Amino acid sequence: MEERVIGVLGGMGPEATLAFYSWILKLTPAERDQEHLRVLIDSNPKIPDRTAALLHGGPSPVPALREGIAALRRAGADFVVLPCVSAHAFLEELLPAAELPILSLFDVTAEAVRGGYPDLRRLGLLATTGTIRAGALQRRLAREGLETLVPTAEDQQIVMRTIYGVKAVAAPTDRRELREAARAVAHRLIAAGAEGVIAGCTEIPLVLGPEDLPVPFFDPLRLLAAAAVSAAGKSPRADIP
Repeated sequence: MEERVIGVLGGMGPEATLAFYSWILKLTPAERDQEHLRVLIDSNPKIPDRTAALLHGGPSPVPALREGIAALRRAGADFVVLPCVSAHAFLEELLPAAELPILSLFDVTAEAVRGGYPDLRRLGLLATTGTIRAGALQRRLAREGLETLVPTAEDQQIVMRTIYGVKAVAAPTDRRELREAARAVAHRLIAAGAEGVIAGCTEIPLVLGPEDLPVPFFDPLRLLAAAAVSAAGKSPRADIP
């Protein structure tokens, strides 16, 4: 298969985009520079807040997303990935006028959960309030026979404070409080019956990982990176912890 150029429309937030690119590098089988994939990144933190648009009628991110996709096409990208879960709530609106194919994080995550854990039935979801209320991710998971558990109203406030806490400081020296907050909410979802937990916002894996939980932890950043490597023409490495 001829290699294809990955277009990353990021900046939502910037550190999540950095983590996503890091996963692409880790998962690409390469022993020298020239064996890595070509990746074009438009990190645009000026894209309007997706949660504000979903919940409060704030400016839509769709025009800026379309402009970013067009810019990536002009630069030579063959397809686009959006390392932001909340942005995918606008995917149906975005797709008709998109100038490049978009690799859906929702599809990638749902298929990875079902393919890797065929007996799993109930997932806890840590996501923005906008993602949860939009319901698109839950509906995609339901197509795989997966039920979604979401935090209580009080715990959802904790999740949002954690997400925006991560966004507030790009390179902190101490995130223990944010980590413990996310971990506590995840454990309460597990106590409520969740058999696995999805990091349904790309800031969550920056403070929470599989080592924090006694059930499978699904990181859409990693899953999307693996899917992007595959779509670009290489087999993602399976030996990366």
